[in-house]
Amino acid sequence: MVAVVERPSTAVPLPRARFNALVVAESPLRRQALVARLRLLGARDLIEAASAAEARVRASYSGTHDLVVVEGGLSDGPALPLLADLRAAGWRRVVLLTVRDDPYAVRAAISAAVRCYVVTPEPTAAAAAPALAHPRHRGGSPDELSAREVEVVQLVSEGRSNKEIGDALGLSALTVKSHLARIARKVGTGDRAEMVAHAMRSGLVH
Repeated sequence: MVAVVERPSTAVPLPRARFNALVVAESPLRRQALVARLRLLGARDLIEAASAAEARVRASYSGTHDLVVVEGGLSDGPALPLLADLRAAGWRRVVLLTVRDDPYAVRAAISAAVRCYVVTPEPTAAAAAPALAHPRHRGGSPDELSAREVEVVQLVSEGRSNKEIGDALGLSALTVKSHLARIARKVGTGDRAEMVAHAMRSGLVH
């Protein structure tokens, strides 16, 4: 397990007393495990959400907004826009759980003011928590793109053709086409403009 956190001087410390937390994870087993761990750490009120949409509704909880734990790869939307909405609702201490460890994902998360970025290991066939499955087996989303796919989308955003993208990255046009097909499956559209828009909303391209 690897964690990337903000500098101690800029991080807001979690109160030592009992605290409230919002847990966002699709798998009931995963949520239960996180809730149990947070209770051991001193959580008082725990709000659970099984989707990004539910998290946005429950974010208006009337108690103190101490900590939110979000699992990446939610099937109803990418994590980064959700984190922005949660921060706007007052949840400023964010822990993101993900299977992605590439620098683009880390950079995007830190840019979204994630306090702690935790990389969990790839699940084994015997894993009991289905929410840990790799996003490409669950529909994926823009913030689940690989480093190479982000490079491809960045060049698409610059208006380059498949051949120009291939020349820039040292790939054949056919390989670029394969990357674009995988990106289309992850973001849910093969339209190049929409593909770029999804990635920009996720903070992966600028």
